[in-house]
Amino acid sequence: MTKSILVTGGTKGIGRAIIQRFAEEGFDVFTCSRHQEDLEELKSDFQSRFPTQNINVFSADLSKKDQVISFSEEVKLLGIPDVIINNTGVFFPGSIHSEPDGNFELMMHTNLFSAYYLTRAFTGEMIARKSGHIFSIGSIAGLTAYANGGSYAISKWAMLGFTKCLREELKNYNIKVTSVLPGATYTASWEGVDIPEERFMKSTDVAESVWAAYNLSPYSVVEEIVIRPQLGDL
Repeated sequence: MTKSILVTGGTKGIGRAIIQRFAEEGFDVFTCSRHQEDLEELKSDFQSRFPTQNINVFSADLSKKDQVISFSEEVKLLGIPDVIINNTGVFFPGSIHSEPDGNFELMMHTNLFSAYYLTRAFTGEMIARKSGHIFSIGSIAGLTAYANGGSYAISKWAMLGFTKCLREELKNYNIKVTSVLPGATYTASWEGVDIPEERFMKSTDVAESVWAAYNLSPYSVVEEIVIRPQLGDL
């Protein structure tokens, strides 16, 4: 039976690299984005590369609870994914004391609340069948405090706590839970910066790490993946 993976924010960067990696192993895909044109481009590319597999794309803004719930319900009409990747996120630099009003709410809703509500939508079925693997894409900003991290860092610290709690809740149901904590990865978030591309990690390396963690036997789980550029954090 064909397995499936749900990746939020799957049209670019780490999310897209994960879709590509799991598709190479025969997985069908569910994904979403706020931008319909990006979804159509991804779908066309996927169908040309993997013509015998299915990709289901949905337009959704996961900073809004009602759209998280609607997206989840649409996916459930088609099936319960074997793997969930909570990847949706936004980043705006700034200090807690001076960042623009609204940054906190936007990043918490997008980076944390989306993962919370999406995960809740599928855990009942995963518990009933006693299988599944949930990954949360966090950040090293959720491990190390730094100036100008502001609300983004707060959301990623909270994401790590959420994932740790989820691991404890689901381990007796044979459901694996993994935190992925990447350092600076060359994605759209870094476009325009005056830093050599080779100073960054590749999104494909993050995807390979996720695949490796998923591919362990049922007797082991990788609880946390910390992956940094070879020369250290930026």
